[in-house]
Amino acid sequence: MRGEAVVFTDVRQVRFMEVELPEPGPEDVVVDLEYSWISNGTESSFLYGERVSGEQATRPDDVLPFPQVAGYQKVGIVRSVGEKVEGLAIGDRVFASVSKVNGMKFDTGGHINPSVTSASQVWKLPEGADPIAYSGMVLTQVGYNCGIRPAVQPGDVAVVIGDGLVGQWAAQTLTHRGAEVTVLGRHDDRLALLPAPIRSYNLKRQALSGWIGDRKDIAVVVDTVGAMGTFRELKPAMRLNSHLVSAGFLGTEGIVDIQELRPQEITLHSPSGWTKERMDAALIGIRDGWLQTASLITHRFPAASAEEAWRLIMEKHEPFLGIVLEWSK
Repeated sequence: MRGEAVVFTDVRQVRFMEVELPEPGPEDVVVDLEYSWISNGTESSFLYGERVSGEQATRPDDVLPFPQVAGYQKVGIVRSVGEKVEGLAIGDRVFASVSKVNGMKFDTGGHINPSVTSASQVWKLPEGADPIAYSGMVLTQVGYNCGIRPAVQPGDVAVVIGDGLVGQWAAQTLTHRGAEVTVLGRHDDRLALLPAPIRSYNLKRQALSGWIGDRKDIAVVVDTVGAMGTFRELKPAMRLNSHLVSAGFLGTEGIVDIQELRPQEITLHSPSGWTKERMDAALIGIRDGWLQTASLITHRFPAASAEEAWRLIMEKHEPFLGIVLEWSK
């Protein structure tokens, strides 16, 4: 069985190419793609050779995992279902996570059409849903996971480090829970996409000390970009029994001294990956409108132009945030 995919062939090398797919089994669903959403951070770290697996930073003797099919999230229409699959039918519009592929360093990937996917990795979308809004649902769930982890009371002060997609959805989730949220970022265009009442602060324009002042009331800090230095600037302003949520990829710099957290009894949360329960919750949040996704899409490219999409990400020649590949002919 043949398909088309976005393949990282080497460091900073991207190709849209034909790939070999396994024949679908009795527990598989075959999906014809409409959209797939690029995970700018995770996919880039693989493309740049910075990591060799989901949470493993590259070490000096590691063999880089090329070629690999990039990504892990997309939406489309069910073409066929295996005989053991329940609850899904031909013609259903679905979200799918990783799908199967042959001949690559990893036997799964995201940007593949058609997608031979285990039914355990597939969610049926609500009737009448705008499919593109759900095409980044794994990443939406990461942001949701960051925002749901810490204990929060209405009116608590929460700070999100990073104005990327995970930071946006973490801030939306904390706001939904009643927190007063400020996002620390470096891009005016991204900070402008934050919905009210989320506040923003551009660290390129103003020193963080100007925002901190003499405050001692921060209940939650969510680091979505691996900025331990920024956390340490915020730490003196965190109250007793506060929370640090660390979700950014720290590479080899992710060293936390537990004793450093103890005087303020700061709880450390280290979310990773996804679970069915959190995916279900993210789907409901998108459906109900408090998790806003489509408004964060700044660019769409035909899937065959994936190399152009990745030039934008690598060269940063214009502002961007959510980047979606379009697969419909």
